[in-house]
Amino acid sequence: MTFELPLLIITIVLALVSSVSGIAKVSGNPRALSAPRSVGSPDGLSRLAGMLELLAGISIVLGLVLDFIDLIVWGLVTIWIVMIGALFFHFKSGKIKSGFPAFAILTVTTIALTLAMAG
Repeated sequence: MTFELPLLIITIVLALVSSVSGIAKVSGNPRALSAPRSVGSPDGLSRLAGMLELLAGISIVLGLVLDFIDLIVWGLVTIWIVMIGALFFHFKSGKIKSGFPAFAILTVTTIALTLAMAG
């Protein structure tokens, strides 16, 4: 499957953002774990989310390289689920404004998923 250039760019950016965020959380970087802590997410859960983010990024890149849409969709769905979880903690803690980055990523991921599935 050939991706149109805008979808390709969006998908690559999502893979990079997800991978970098995932690596930071999995490695236990205090700065990367401080934001989830501030909304009540336990470190173990944040590291699990980081692992999922990293795997999602890898899945997207492999899907693009191997031209295998299922890997791309799996990665995008994983990012979508992790962002829903992030928003849950932001709403639960009453820190809705600080959840904007998760909402933005969720929105872009939804657009990418819609375009990928339609193409």
